[in-house]
Amino acid sequence: MTQPRYTQIVQSLPATVPFVGPETQIRARGEPFKARIGANESVFGPSPRAIEAMRDAASEVWMYGDAESYDLKQELSARHGVTPAHIVVGSGIDGLLGSLVRLVVEPGDTVVTSDGAYPTFNYHVAGFGGVLHKVPYVEDREDPATLFAKAAEVGAKLVYLANPDNPMGSWHRGEEIVAALDKLPDGALLVLDEAYVECAPEGTAAPVDVDDPRVIRMRTFSKVYGMAGARIGYALAAPELISSFNKVRDHFGVNRIAQAGALAALRDTAYLDEVRGKIAASRERLAAIARENGLEPLPSATNFVAIDCGRDGAFAKAVLDGLIARSIFVRMPFAAPQNRCIRVSCGTEADMAAFAAAFPGALDDARTDQPE
Repeated sequence: MTQPRYTQIVQSLPATVPFVGPETQIRARGEPFKARIGANESVFGPSPRAIEAMRDAASEVWMYGDAESYDLKQELSARHGVTPAHIVVGSGIDGLLGSLVRLVVEPGDTVVTSDGAYPTFNYHVAGFGGVLHKVPYVEDREDPATLFAKAAEVGAKLVYLANPDNPMGSWHRGEEIVAALDKLPDGALLVLDEAYVECAPEGTAAPVDVDDPRVIRMRTFSKVYGMAGARIGYALAAPELISSFNKVRDHFGVNRIAQAGALAALRDTAYLDEVRGKIAASRERLAAIARENGLEPLPSATNFVAIDCGRDGAFAKAVLDGLIARSIFVRMPFAAPQNRCIRVSCGTEADMAAFAAAFPGALDDARTDQPE
């Protein structure tokens, strides 16, 4: 019997996914988590107006969504002071990254990222045969100067930078990134992932000229807007690049329920401010819990806090396993030395109480299993 004739690239890849989802772990455990604070979702949920809009749109789900996301792009263009031609809407940043890599990367092309940065980008690059070059974090931050220098060295087509950063929660002022662009080599495109920028201090968003052909900025409704399950995001860039997405994107890949919810969420600025306040309060609580247990939280401009467990990655993994065993879902960075931390998403007061109760025991177990 014949088998599918896979491409050489596919044959060379492992059958893995970047993240093991909480549902997979719940099935393995046979019970839900007490606190689901590991995937950087917004447990505070979407705007009530967004929920109402999505509920109303459900009766029309027999129709394909608007392939142009016209209404949403009109709202986004007014919000950002750009034209709709500067915007592409897709199935979250993950989907947009996949389309962008498909547009730019051929087998053997070089791409630069930070070691330990968002792995889904790497997953797409590998899937199209790109060659990844990684640079280390500098003081727990992705470092534009190091990234751009490596891009010049290897002739990179794409350079990935998240601001604020996942998994560390660190950030640069937007004007610093714009200034650093002078060092971005000719022919390289900066992929600026701003998934968490709505959680960050004023001035974090990079004031990049939207017509600058060197940069594409990615935004999402998965974080502060509380719509991770809807899978919708957008990118801002020069019209020539944006129009190129029409060559490869799934034109009906964003469903009409998600479009309706995103549009309503954008318009409910009061709820956005409310969620930002809850995130800030939760970050402070997570920092306090870390310090109560003799550990140091890293400063965060996101909806999570990285907690330095004070030793190496094996110890942090033991702490994480202890939390999972106590029904608290969290995650940790993948690469050293950032993997000395665990990463805990912001949550409700009940989530924070559950984490505070479980954390000392998880630490004690890890210290017993791995004495210094």
